[in-house]
Amino acid sequence: MVVCGDDGLAHRLAAELRGVYGEQVTLVVPPNERTVRPPVVGRARAASTTLLDRVVSAAVGSVGRVGNGNSTAAGGPSGGRPDGDRLLEAFEADEAVLAEAGVERAAALALVYDDDETNIRAALTARRLNPRLRLVLRLYNRRLGQHIEELLDQAAALACDGDPEASADAATTVLSDADTAAPALAATAVVGTSKVVQTEGLLLRAVERVPPDGGTVAGAGLCTLALLSTPGTDPAADGPAGNGPQGNGDQAPRLLPGDEEVRQATGRAAVVLEQLSSAGGQEAAAPGRGAGGVLPLASLFSRRLRWSLAGMVACVVALAVALSLVTGIHPLRAFYLTLLDMFAIDDPALGQSLGRQVLQLLSGLIGLLLLPVLLAAVLEALGTFRTASALRRPPRGLGGHVVLLGLGKIGTRVLTRLRELGVPVVCVEADPDARGLATARRLRVPVVLGDVTQEGVLESAKIHRAHALLAVTSADTTNLEAVLAARTVRPDLRVVLRLYDDDFATAVYRTLRAAYPQALTRSRSVTHLAAPAFAGAMLGRQVLGAIPVERRVLLFAAVDVDGHPRLEGRTVRDAFHAGSWRVLALSGRTDTAPDHVLAKGDRVVVAATRRGLAELR
Repeated sequence: MVVCGDDGLAHRLAAELRGVYGEQVTLVVPPNERTVRPPVVGRARAASTTLLDRVVSAAVGSVGRVGNGNSTAAGGPSGGRPDGDRLLEAFEADEAVLAEAGVERAAALALVYDDDETNIRAALTARRLNPRLRLVLRLYNRRLGQHIEELLDQAAALACDGDPEASADAATTVLSDADTAAPALAATAVVGTSKVVQTEGLLLRAVERVPPDGGTVAGAGLCTLALLSTPGTDPAADGPAGNGPQGNGDQAPRLLPGDEEVRQATGRAAVVLEQLSSAGGQEAAAPGRGAGGVLPLASLFSRRLRWSLAGMVACVVALAVALSLVTGIHPLRAFYLTLLDMFAIDDPALGQSLGRQVLQLLSGLIGLLLLPVLLAAVLEALGTFRTASALRRPPRGLGGHVVLLGLGKIGTRVLTRLRELGVPVVCVEADPDARGLATARRLRVPVVLGDVTQEGVLESAKIHRAHALLAVTSADTTNLEAVLAARTVRPDLRVVLRLYDDDFATAVYRTLRAAYPQALTRSRSVTHLAAPAFAGAMLGRQVLGAIPVERRVLLFAAVDVDGHPRLEGRTVRDAFHAGSWRVLALSGRTDTAPDHVLAKGDRVVVAATRRGLAELR
């Protein structure tokens, strides 16, 4: 496997392939990435850290110069293998660097640079060097990604002379770390958990269920995906990604437990599959717009102006009714005369009763008050149409919303996801040219332009009445400072942080959890959520999504049953391997019975641990 990238996703993906799936990896990174500490992926944090530090030290210690003058390569023992992993340092993945990395002999290549153009250029070069190479690209532009995927697959099919099996092995997969992580981040802010995965034709939702008392078992759903830590245990103690045997014994979280283990787990919260239904395949309409993209009438006027108009209408009706009762005329004529009086149309009630004269004076007074209200309505409606493409300010009475910090690649995808769920959002962005501002303008989402670390910015976003704070800027310190400032205003505020470094994320999580025990705190790493999907694509399988369980990850993947010794010919119940994988449904179906026999041609959706998914190979 060859992994090329310029940020943390490349290191984590290489560690995922090496530590979980046992693959031989050549990692290509810029020279300034040499000091970045690779992430820990494996069982216990202490053992994994020692092993990976030893591997990296051995690799870096034997760095040599490559003949092209553009890169340096490191090779040596890795994990006990004489042909160990390699570290290749290069500013860009050009033809010479890809050839040095062994693309001609590689099974798969992942291009995870942060720039779309860099990945496309390298993919075209790699496809020419090795037409049978499996390619995985990281692209933010969805539409461009579809075209590039079709183009590269067509080139592979022509090179394979129409061999369908070879063409399938040389498939191209385009993924986005932003798209992969956005559902989990949005779900964490809304419901306190990121356990939501939308698969091909299915919608999987998992929730945490707490037992009613210490002597019972948490309520069962369609199936139990995980048992959480025993109350009082620090969930962060096991590290970020261990899925093997747990270091804390019965107190640690347990992924995909067996039925008997679930029955004996009294007093422990559980993550259960609450819903398994058809997603319908239709995206929600953009909030704030009616059919055909027309602005709804309610959005033309502010709430205060609408109440003023309603009050004026009530006054007109009351005056018309009173005039009909006093003079005995027909109600319609009374309504007509009232309007004449309000708009000062000359028809004085001379020689008429005192009541009629009093009502005429009141009508004239209310008419004077109504004219400014009507003028304000006209001006506000015109202003709404004129500024429909401008950024909105947070309404005065807004509450129960999510404050989203950062409108970069991740923030834009999270914003879209939140609005699809119908969640009110207020965005805070310091860069007036951020890419997500166009999306916020299109969705008519209020935006506060300003540095979140400056006093008064969070207050402008109505943080004191917010439901949650979701900090997804690219700077860890900015996210942390914003969370600490928000907690001074609202100690019970739900916060979700995007943090890059796992050690830092664990320390922040523990400290905030101890300082604010009554508030929900979650730290999420985008690379931690996205790496399993990229690794699965490199291995030729489709990872549909990932669900964090405390500091671990549960994967959802589509697996072909044909020829699989662990699946074919077995019932859904017998195919369950406790602690490793569980068959949830046939792809696109939700009515799979436990006694259904998996046969050739079936494609199943499974929930699996990282190591379980590796065993399914």
